[in-house]
Amino acid sequence: SVTDHLTRLGVTDVVVLDQGPLPATGGSTSHAPGAMFQTNPSKTMTELARQSVQRFAELEHEGRSCFYPVGSIEVAGTPERWHDLMRKHGIATSWQLESELLAPEQVAEKIPLLDPATIHGGFYVPTDGVAKQVFACAVMADEARSRGARFYGETPVTGIDVSDGRVRAVETLQGRIETELVVCCAGIWGPLIGRMAGVQVSLFPVEHLLAWTTPLRELAGETEEIRHPILRHQDAAMYFRQRGECYGVGSYQHDPLLVDPDQIPKVGERPVMPTMLDFTPEHYAPAWAEARRLLPPLANVELDEAMNAMFSFTPDGMPLLGESEEVAGFWLAEAIWITHAAGAGKVVAEWIAKGAPSLDLRECDVRRFEAHVASPAYLRRRAAQQYDEVYDIIHPLQPMEEPRPVRVSPFYGRERALEAFFLEANGWERPHWYERNAPLLEGREIPERDGWAARFWSPIVGAEALATREAVALYDMTSLKHADVTGPGALALLQRLTTNELDRPPGYVTYTLMLDERGGILSDVTVARLDENRFQLGLNGRRDIAWLERNAPGDGSVQVRDSTGETCCIGLWGPNARDVLQPLTEDDVSHEGFGFFRARDIYVGQVPVTALRLSYVGELGWELYTSAEFGLRLWDLLWDSGHDQGVIAGGRGAFSALRLEKGYRSWGADMWSEHDPYEAGLAFAVKLDKGDFIGRDALAERDGQAPTRKLCCLTLDGVVMGKEPVRANGDAAGFVTSADYGYSVGRGIAYAWLPAELAAEGTDLEIEYFCDPQPATVSPDPLFDPEMKRMRR
Repeated sequence: SVTDHLTRLGVTDVVVLDQGPLPATGGSTSHAPGAMFQTNPSKTMTELARQSVQRFAELEHEGRSCFYPVGSIEVAGTPERWHDLMRKHGIATSWQLESELLAPEQVAEKIPLLDPATIHGGFYVPTDGVAKQVFACAVMADEARSRGARFYGETPVTGIDVSDGRVRAVETLQGRIETELVVCCAGIWGPLIGRMAGVQVSLFPVEHLLAWTTPLRELAGETEEIRHPILRHQDAAMYFRQRGECYGVGSYQHDPLLVDPDQIPKVGERPVMPTMLDFTPEHYAPAWAEARRLLPPLANVELDEAMNAMFSFTPDGMPLLGESEEVAGFWLAEAIWITHAAGAGKVVAEWIAKGAPSLDLRECDVRRFEAHVASPAYLRRRAAQQYDEVYDIIHPLQPMEEPRPVRVSPFYGRERALEAFFLEANGWERPHWYERNAPLLEGREIPERDGWAARFWSPIVGAEALATREAVALYDMTSLKHADVTGPGALALLQRLTTNELDRPPGYVTYTLMLDERGGILSDVTVARLDENRFQLGLNGRRDIAWLERNAPGDGSVQVRDSTGETCCIGLWGPNARDVLQPLTEDDVSHEGFGFFRARDIYVGQVPVTALRLSYVGELGWELYTSAEFGLRLWDLLWDSGHDQGVIAGGRGAFSALRLEKGYRSWGADMWSEHDPYEAGLAFAVKLDKGDFIGRDALAERDGQAPTRKLCCLTLDGVVMGKEPVRANGDAAGFVTSADYGYSVGRGIAYAWLPAELAAEGTDLEIEYFCDPQPATVSPDPLFDPEMKRMRR
C-alpha cells in the first residue's frame, strides 16, 4: 500500500523487498481472516479504516472485488456490553460512520446461525466487511509496477548501512541497494529490521488462535464466499466470519502467548508459513464451547484448519508510523491491522512525498513514546496487556495496571500520605484527587454521578475545584513535558517554528502554536524567555522534542534538551497564592512586581526556582520549577506557608474542571493538526506580521475569512465524557472533545466542534449520551473569568 500510493504521488523509483514469496509472503497478512470493523474510539483510526475499505473496494482481482461489503455486528452478551454498544453507536455517529443498534431478533435475521436468546442486542455497521487482502496486495503491486516500482520476493534483507545518522544503503543476499530512504513494513519482524539500523521498533509478536470449521449443513450449497455480516462477541473475546459453507472463529480468550522476535521461525521452517504455529487446543476449548452456545449449529461441526497465528501489539495498541528519531530516512509503517492497512499506506506515502500526511497521526506517530517504553520488560508487559484487553470495555480515564509505578515526582511520598488516587499518563503517577480532602465536602453540594461518568471520579474532585477558587492549592505538574532551548540561534529557530511573537525581552512568557505547512496545529507551547539565548518551553510530548530537534540547524547554534525528568513543577494557584509565596521569597511577587505572563529565577526559601506567572485553572498563581533534588523541600515550604491560607493539594480531576470553566484548550483533546488557530479560537496566538514561520502562508490565505467550523463551549445539566455526537434538529452536526462539570458555574461543560452556522451563543442543541439526548446550549467562552473580579489581586 505504501508503494502503491508513493507511485501514485509520483515517487516511482521504489524497490520492495520481502523474504517470502510474493504476494503471500508468510506474514500476518497471509493468514488474517480479513474482517474489517471500522468503528474505533480514535477518530484517526476510524478514518484509516474508512479509507482502507474504500481502497479495497476499488480493487478487482480476476474480475472479483477485493472487498465484500457484508457489514458487521457486535453483540452484547451482558447488560454492561449493551450499554457500551450504545456508546460505540455514538462514537460511530461522531465520526460520521453509519451504524444502527439492533434487537436480538434483528441480529438473528442477518446471522441465522445465531441464537437471539443469548444476547441483549447488536451494533450494526453496514459498510464494514471482509477484505481479500492477499489479492489486494497482488493488484496494488501490479499497479505500482506499471508506474515503475520493482518487487523482489524471496530476497531477505541482511543489513542496513547507516552513517552520520542517515540511511545510506540496504544489504540483501542478492546485492546492495543504495538509498537514503527505507520504509520498514516488516510486521512482526519489524524489531529485527529496526535493529539492523539501530532503531527501536516498539512492538511484540503475539500468538492468536484462529480456526476454520468443517462445512455446516445450514450453509450447504453456498456459492458466495460470504453473505453473513462479520461478527464480534467481545464479552467472550471472540470474532466470527463465514467462508462459503464454513465458519472461522478467532479467540483472544486465553493468556497472552508472546513470541520473542528472535524466535520467530524462518521462511521454510514451518509447514505452511512462519507465522502459523502449532494449534494449542487447551487454550481454545473455552472459546469453542462459547461459540457453540452463541451459534448452536457449530455443535454439529468440527474444527478443520486450526492455527496459532502471529501478529503484533504495541504498548498502547496503536500503529507505529513515521520517520524514526534515531536514524534519518528510516521510516516505519508497523503494527497495522488489515482494517487500517490501505489507509496507513496512503498517509505514510503522503508524509514521505508531501512532507505531511492528510490525517492527524498524533496517536500513531512513532516518536510519541517516552524512553522507558523501549525497555524490553516494559514492552513485553504492555504488549501482553494490550492483547488481553483488546475486546475489553475501556473507560477513557482507565489507567494501565502494570507495570506501575514507573515515573514519580519528588512529591509522591507526600501525595501518598494525603491518600491520593493516582491515574497514569506516559508512565507518570498523577494524583486525580486526595481522599484526605474529604472534609472539604462538608457544606458543599457536589452533584453526584452515576454509571460511566462516576468511574474514576469522586465528589472530592468538586470540593478541590471549589477550594482552589476560594483559597489556594498545590498541583503536581511535574509530568508536563518541557525543554530548554539555548544558544545563539535559539530565537531564530523558535520564531520559525511558532506563530506568536517571541522576540521580547527576557522575563516574558508567550503562549504560541506550532503548525504544519497547511496551518494545522501540531502543538501548543508556552515559551519563557529566561535570558537572551535561553528559553524554557512547555510542550505536549516527545513528538514536540523531536520536531524541535529535527528543525534545529546543524551548525550547533541551538541546543534542545528535554529537561522533564530532572526537574519538577508545582502549580501554586488560587486567590491566596501570593500570600503563600511572598513570605518565602525576597523577590516582589505583587502584581506590579511580577506581572501576568512573566518569568523570573527566584529563591523560595533555600530552593532555586524558575517561576512562571501563569495558570491553567484561571486563578492567580505560578508554575514553580526546580530541580528534582529540591522538589520535596519546595513542597514542604509551600505547604507550611499555606497553612493559614487554607492550602490544599489539588488533583487532575479538579484541574480538568477548572480549565474548562476558563476555556483553556487542551491540544490532542480539543484540537490537533486537522484544525487551524482561527477555528480553534486561538487567533490571538498568531502574529502574521512577525515574519515567516511554518504554516504562515496557509494562514495568510485564510486571514479575514470566516471559519466554516468552530470549537464551541456548550453547557448542559448533566455530565458527558467526550466523543459524543452533537445533534441539531435530530441530525448529527458535530462531536464533543473535552467535557466535565463546572463546579463554579453549576453546569456541565462540553467543548465541541460545530459548523459555524450553529456556533452562535444561545443555539440549542442535543448531545447524545449513550443514546440519550441531553439538551445543550452554545454558551459564552470562557464561562468563568476570575480576573474580572480580582484584576489586580
